[in-house]
Parts: sequence; C-alpha cells; structure tokens
Amino acid sequence: MGLFKWFKPEDIQLESGSRFASYRLHELINSGGMAQLWLASNNKEETFALRIAHPDLSSVNRKRFIQGCEALSQIPAHPNLIRYIAHGKWERIPYLGMEYIEGANMRELFAAEDEILIEKIWDILFGCASALEHVHESGWLHLDYKPENIVISRGGHPKLIDFDLCVPKPEKPVELKPAGTPAYMAPEILLHKPADQRADIFAFGVIAYELFTHKRPFIGESSEEVLRKMLDERTGLVPPREYNPDVSKGLEKVLLKCLERNPDKRYPHMSVVIRDLQEAP
Repeated sequence: MGLFKWFKPEDIQLESGSRFASYRLHELINSGGMAQLWLASNNKEETFALRIAHPDLSSVNRKRFIQGCEALSQIPAHPNLIRYIAHGKWERIPYLGMEYIEGANMRELFAAEDEILIEKIWDILFGCASALEHVHESGWLHLDYKPENIVISRGGHPKLIDFDLCVPKPEKPVELKPAGTPAYMAPEILLHKPADQRADIFAFGVIAYELFTHKRPFIGESSEEVLRKMLDERTGLVPPREYNPDVSKGLEKVLLKCLERNPDKRYPHMSVVIRDLQEAP
C-alpha cells in the first residue's frame, strides 16, 4: 500500500495555473508510472521542468524517486546531463525541479524517424558517451540507460535524465537487482551476477547500435526471452554493418566490444570507449 492512501483526490489538485510549493504549474508535459512532469515557473518567472511524484506512489518507488533526486543533486553539472535545480517535499509529496528542454526523447525520435538522428548522429553519440562517463567518474551507476531517458533538444544536443535507479559505483562488482528495461540490461544483471559500470557500458552499446541501425541487438517480450537471445551462441549478434553499410569497421568493432556478453571482455571504462570512438574511421 502506498504511503499516501489517506489523501483524497481533491486534497492535491494539479492543474494549469495552480501552485505547487514555490512553483506555478503551466502545462502537463508527461505523466508516467512514477510521476507527472510539468512545465512550471518560479516567482522570478524562470521556467523549469517540475517532476512531481504521484501521491499514492508505493514505498519502494517513493524511495527510488527520492534517491534519484539526491543522486542528481550530488553529480556535478555537465553539458549532457539534465541540470538540477532543487528537490524536496511539499505536503509530503516529493518533487524535483530541473531545467526545461524543448525537444523529445530518443525513443520518440526513433518512432518519428526524425532526421535529426541522422544529421546529428555523431554529436548525439559522443554526447551520450560523455554523459555516462561523467556519471561514472562522479561515483555513480545510472542503471536505466535507454532511449527514453535521453532527451534531445531541437538543436540535436542530448541530455541524460531519470536517475531513479542510480546507485553509488561499487569498488568491485556487486549483485544488482534487475529493475530497468530488459533490452538494455546487461546479461550479468539479468543473471543476478555481480555487476559494475560495465553494465552501463553494455546499455550504451545497445543505444549506439540502435542509433546506427534503428534496430535493437536483442529483442524479446520478456527479460527471459531477451536473455536467451543475448546468450545464444548459435545466432550471435548481427554485426551492425549488415544493417547499415555506412558503419565503419572501426565503429563496428567498438559497438561489438561494448556488447560483449562477458563483462570481462567488455570495455572497462567509458573513457576508453570514447577514445576508441574518436579513433574509429
């Protein structure tokens, strides 16, 4: 049972023009399983994106929401990370204030076959890599690295969002409870084996593969089906050049190394991934 079942629907009314904490709500941008995202402004008429947790959120998800806010607040600012403004509680409802970006997430752009994914493909790729490198170097794992969590501005600038599953980066691999999207989760997490930053690097490989081929390397309706395809030595992974001959051999080599089933064969750090991407012809 959620912590806020004592709230009646009329207790908290979120609508355009109403106030929440020190913000005025203007437009509902999105509503997901964890929260609503509003376009809001403060008393100085500065515009922000305000993420407001659902009042009836379960205790587990409420804890994740708050942990995500605290993680983002502790990670230093970076051009490819959503900019943190503030977080707190109002009437016991957790919220997070962030910069507002005019754009769409990568999944929406894939669905729309938006030309910006072609025109700015290398800028997007390096921006995504740089964001993940910064998260790791700041001492965190993201663990929910997927197209839905990468917002791309109208100018083609990517920003990493949603830190609800973020955890401190361990000194050595530890078992992490599967909680993300199966198609972007590393095999070791799905197998309940110890994992570290290389799990995020696997997820980056999936996104990069999808960015250049518009296909996921492993497709399935469940985590079990995805895992079977990841581990199936008979079928293996289709090299991205078979889908897109414009992918260079150097880039293909980087993507396949990110997607190694065995984390010991994968890149150890995003800084090495970026180095090889820069050297890929």
